[in-house]
Amino acid sequence: MTRPDLALRRLIYSIVVLALVVPAACGRAAPEPPTAGPAPAADPMSTLEPERPRIVALGDSLTAGQGLLQSQAYPARLQAHLDAAGYDAEVVNAGVSGDTTAGALRRLDWAFEGDVRILIVALGGNDGLRGLPVEQLQANLGQIIQTAQSRGIAVLLGGMEAPPNFGPEYTARFRQAFLNLAREYQVSFIPFLLAGVAGQPELNQADGIHPNAEGANRVAETVWAVLHPMVDIYVPQ
Repeated sequence: MTRPDLALRRLIYSIVVLALVVPAACGRAAPEPPTAGPAPAADPMSTLEPERPRIVALGDSLTAGQGLLQSQAYPARLQAHLDAAGYDAEVVNAGVSGDTTAGALRRLDWAFEGDVRILIVALGGNDGLRGLPVEQLQANLGQIIQTAQSRGIAVLLGGMEAPPNFGPEYTARFRQAFLNLAREYQVSFIPFLLAGVAGQPELNQADGIHPNAEGANRVAETVWAVLHPMVDIYVPQ
């Protein structure tokens, strides 16, 4: 084969290869720009509101608001006082109908959940109705107060009266137990939670024991008068 023929063959081969390669290159899609990865998930804890300081009302049916709407029970009325005064705190109703001091002591850990600053102890009514030993009442309440104070929680103790059917000696010792506790543990004290309400038919339900809505409001006012100075110390405004 002559040199011109060889050169011609090389030229034809180059044209064929170019014809095959160029269309393939032109038909290829341009590379996609790299896509950004998924946005990092927001920290769920960062969207939660800070936990509000708590005031826990530990009690029996008088606290639970037996026969009333929850909004009428005295802890709910205390919440209204707090809100009106501009305090950022939550009142927790930890009242259980029928509870004795022993029953409340058993569920104490539940009452201390959250950022508890103040504990209102309003117990003893059912101990008195059952004629339970005064020494037992005082020991149970003392343990509740001690446990709260060991956690840096301030205590407001609400006193109760025993019914007269167990005799004057029992009634006197029952009343004295609350005075002893208030002095021993240096806690804020209401001598009688139902002062101005007990024995007033217009402020009680038909059973003569549990306050009606107006009576519960009176109880809240009695508690607030002692609680308010404590809130100034333990709860931010």
